[in-house]
Amino acid sequence: MGFNARFTSIAAGLLFSLVSQAGLSAEVGDRDPWEGFNRKIFVFNDTLDRYFLKPVAKGYRAVTPDPVETGVSNFFSNLLEVRNILNDVLQWKWLQASNDTGRLIVNSTAGVVGIFDVARHFGMPRSEGEDFGQTFAVWGAGEGAYLVLPFLGSSTVRDVFGYPLGAYVHPVSSIDHIRTRNVLMGADLLDTRAKLLDAEDLLSGDKYSFIRDAYLQRRTYLIQDGVVEDDFGGELDF
Repeated sequence: MGFNARFTSIAAGLLFSLVSQAGLSAEVGDRDPWEGFNRKIFVFNDTLDRYFLKPVAKGYRAVTPDPVETGVSNFFSNLLEVRNILNDVLQWKWLQASNDTGRLIVNSTAGVVGIFDVARHFGMPRSEGEDFGQTFAVWGAGEGAYLVLPFLGSSTVRDVFGYPLGAYVHPVSSIDHIRTRNVLMGADLLDTRAKLLDAEDLLSGDKYSFIRDAYLQRRTYLIQDGVVEDDFGGELDF
């Protein structure tokens, strides 16, 4: 294990201690105690999105051929395998770590730096992904209150502690050339926003509440690896 990996593992442990000591568990009925503040940040983010990010994302989708758009998405997904692998190991998910490592190696080489998802043809499907917020949850840290962050959007107190580590291990952050790094970060943001365009058709009712509930449910789904309890107390595996 290299220095960066060891440093990240130690830092994750320290942050986990901080999260645990802060007592960041929240009852289901009190997951959004700062709703007033969150709604103000939500309006700010939504305004920025409506007048800037969304139009740019629509323009990107309109002028970009589907194969190119898929290649860009594959490229950035391949970069995230680094984060996935590290969190797989921290959660002792060795089979998934093996799969994600194989995907990174195959797609970075035969897949031309990840532009083509060659690995899926060799029995290595893309996983849902792992991050440090999920790792902290597996280690026993409560999620804490729901938060809406400026520019970043939905989160929880637990997930906030994972963002610095996620940014640190992202390959783009290690690029010294500032202009190249900024271009890649911007392209990643644009690709992410473009992929969410279709999902907006599902929005209904109060937009803030819908997005909050969808985010929290999605996080629970990811943390529990798709195993959720139904209304009768049983388990459903999606």
